[in-house]
Amino acid sequence: MSSPDVVLLASDRRTRAPLRAQLVEDGFHVIATDTWPTMREHLRAGAKPRLAIVDLQGLDNPSEVVHGLRVLMKPPHVLVIAAAGTVAPEDLARTGFTVVARPATIDEVVGRVRGAIGPAATERTRLP
Repeated sequence: MSSPDVVLLASDRRTRAPLRAQLVEDGFHVIATDTWPTMREHLRAGAKPRLAIVDLQGLDNPSEVVHGLRVLMKPPHVLVIAAAGTVAPEDLARTGFTVVARPATIDEVVGRVRGAIGPAATERTRLP
């Protein structure tokens, strides 16, 4: 099986499920999880997604996740949904990741996904 377009980490199902559903509706192959160890499994060499999305709100150790992403993914391939009280904004700015501040809409996040990786694979393969 090919690599997913997006791997999404969000600890809260009420955030993760609708965002995943919209991305899938828009044609993206998405793997969604609520834990960093599970996300990390999908970021291995040779099988990396086109984009990793991390919602910092509610994560057990958001600083560890941000550090791990810096090691495993190139900055243009990471989108972080920032949350107050998790990782300092200046620390996020230094990562080079695309950062969306809360409150953010699903449409805003999906728009950022399209901006970062282009149209979904299903859209790229359609005939005119």
